[in-house]
Amino acid sequence: MTSTSTPLTLPVLPLDDEVVLPGMVVPLDLNDADVRAAVEAAQAAARSEPGKPRVLLVPRIDGTYARTGVLGTVEQVGRLADGDPGALIRGRERVKIGAGTTGPGAALWVEGTRVDETVPEPLPGQVAELVKEYKALATSWLRKRGAWQVVDRVQQIDDVSALADNSGYSPFLSTDQKVELLETADPVVRLKLATEQLREHLAEQDVAESIAKDVQEGVDKQQREFLLRRQLEAVRKELRELNGEKDGEESDDYRARVEAADLPEKVREAALKEVDKLERSSDQSPEGSWIRTWLDTVLELPWNERTEDSYDIRGARAVLDAEHSGLDDVKERITEYLAVRKRRSDRGLGVVGGRRGGAVLALVGPPGVGKTSLGESVAHAMGRKFVRVALGGVRDEAEIRGHRRTYVGALPGRIVRAIKEAGSMNPVVLLDEIDKVGSDFRGDPAAALLEVLDPAQNHTFRDHYLEVELDLSDVVFLATANVLEAIPEALLDRMELVRLDGYTEDEKVVIARDHLLPRQLERAGLAGDEVALDEGALRRLAGEYTREAGVRNLERSIARLLRKVAAQHELGERELPFTVTEEDLRGLIGRPHHVPESAQDPAERRTAVPGVATGLAVTGAGGDVLYVEASLADPETGAAGLTLTGQLGDVMKESAQIALSFLRSHGAELELPVGDLKDRGVHIHFPAGAVPKDGPSAGVTMTTALASLLSGRLVRTDVAMTGEVSLTGRVLPIGGVKQKLLAAHRAGVTTVIIPKRNEPDLDDVPSEVLDKLDVHAVTDVRQVLELALSPAEVKLPAAA
Repeated sequence: MTSTSTPLTLPVLPLDDEVVLPGMVVPLDLNDADVRAAVEAAQAAARSEPGKPRVLLVPRIDGTYARTGVLGTVEQVGRLADGDPGALIRGRERVKIGAGTTGPGAALWVEGTRVDETVPEPLPGQVAELVKEYKALATSWLRKRGAWQVVDRVQQIDDVSALADNSGYSPFLSTDQKVELLETADPVVRLKLATEQLREHLAEQDVAESIAKDVQEGVDKQQREFLLRRQLEAVRKELRELNGEKDGEESDDYRARVEAADLPEKVREAALKEVDKLERSSDQSPEGSWIRTWLDTVLELPWNERTEDSYDIRGARAVLDAEHSGLDDVKERITEYLAVRKRRSDRGLGVVGGRRGGAVLALVGPPGVGKTSLGESVAHAMGRKFVRVALGGVRDEAEIRGHRRTYVGALPGRIVRAIKEAGSMNPVVLLDEIDKVGSDFRGDPAAALLEVLDPAQNHTFRDHYLEVELDLSDVVFLATANVLEAIPEALLDRMELVRLDGYTEDEKVVIARDHLLPRQLERAGLAGDEVALDEGALRRLAGEYTREAGVRNLERSIARLLRKVAAQHELGERELPFTVTEEDLRGLIGRPHHVPESAQDPAERRTAVPGVATGLAVTGAGGDVLYVEASLADPETGAAGLTLTGQLGDVMKESAQIALSFLRSHGAELELPVGDLKDRGVHIHFPAGAVPKDGPSAGVTMTTALASLLSGRLVRTDVAMTGEVSLTGRVLPIGGVKQKLLAAHRAGVTTVIIPKRNEPDLDDVPSEVLDKLDVHAVTDVRQVLELALSPAEVKLPAAA
């Protein structure tokens, strides 16, 4: 469509957020200054021109004028229904707005050209179908509203442009949609647009009516169900009265409790199903009590309760340092975990793939190093709840996963009970003594823990009792164990391993001073300023009165010491305050029990005779010093061969055979009288015969003991060694280097021989221990013998 060349000069009547299309008649309030100015200007211009006053109706959206307006005639000026002055204006035709110009009055005048909106006659077939469709849609909409008179008027409109503009009366059109109709000059395109808008509105109305119908049906169903349940309650009340029961003995309204509880959707559905069963069951049915117990358990669980993590990383590290000395590996791991949690939270990654950022750590180490107490400190540092689950001696799989509800006395498993006890879904759960879990005909609890401790599965953990999914992905699991080998391989693979290899003597002194002594002073009823222990006394308690990886025996010694002082004070034998020095220990708690070999008289040391060597081993209680003794039988007894004693395992027996074979084949080059090995029986003994021993790491120690026996050269007292030996004399790597070096340091050893390939493990050993040890990394037994054996002319080992 094109604009005609007939120029028009009209005053602008702006319509704020309103649109008038040609054919529409609208009343306008003359109290509006812009409306009054335009009408008065049009009236002034009409005095000199024939016809009614004319204005240009232009929509003004957010202060911006449309590009097309409507030529309107002022039909009447008078009073509106509310008594305010107004004007009745009829839209005539579209006008394309041009440049502004001048005119009488205060109105804005513009130049414009009429828009030609003629449609050729007769109407093309597609246009006729469009007219028919629009009339059908408009009739359908008007009939739903009950506007029968308007239906006839619409049916009488044959002009395409007028029919399209008739949609301007539609209240469901937005201002932008009406402006689009106004600015569409082609009548056919405009009718298509109006038809599409009407069709969309009818579709939305159908959906809304369908929803309203469904809602009404749902309300009717709820009302019916409510009435039926009220009747059921009345029947039950009558039955209780007939049975002589008092009103109110019935359990609480579980349905109301379930609907009021903040439960996940699937849990809510399962709970409502059980409520339905409960309401259908008889009061005498045992199933009712089972369902009530199950519902009580579900309602008591903190499904959506979570504690906010403390993201003060430095503060958390300070808490860990204040409550535990040493244990840097665990502290660093917890600090890393908190730092990652903070960054995930800052970036909106708290939940990824339905899983939250929990952690599963296995703390493995000897007794008394603080594994159990560390769990509580971790919870304190993170600002989380703490709960401990003791697994020692558990042999029933149902202890972990719960019992089936069909059993009498069924209960949920320990994991669910721990969550319930903690009162939040993200506590720190300590699985204590996970290596002491056993298995029998009731199943394997360690296998049940596989799902609990698997970060890829535990967000959908199912307890046999609950039978609904429980999200454990935000829980921090800390499992403690003394012996790594006792944990099943599949279970260990799901946990991040953190080793706690024991404390150095310096760390023990710090722990005793800062933690053990204040606690035992309180237990002994003594004030902090009444009894004190100087550092020398603490160091001697840690070094000579106790020899352990942890600090339990050290705490017992301190407790015994304080009890003795308290008793002496009560008997009037000692005045307080009192400072315990190193010299006071023997008089208070007796002689020391672990005197280092280096402190003994040279003639009384175990290595004072040939054939005795000092080895290093790892036990369930940490590292320890292991002595090896070798002797040759008298040739006249005829007892040739190898005899082994000391309750040794198969691997250790094989190591002894390898050591003997190596010396027989290489004795000549080592200048050893190997002929004795052929005719005389060899006996190797490991003292502490009641303690089982196994492993290949005593190979070099046995070889050294046999070489010392054959050569008559003593093994140096200050030397301890560890390493596996091969038939060719190679020294092969072993495990537990850190624990073994800590044991050597505790025993007063100053020189340690380890395999060359274990040299990287020295990075894990505390620097204060390495500074006091002379560590030699060797690759061949010949190097071991050169370092460990004293010179032939020396009968006693040299001073360290």
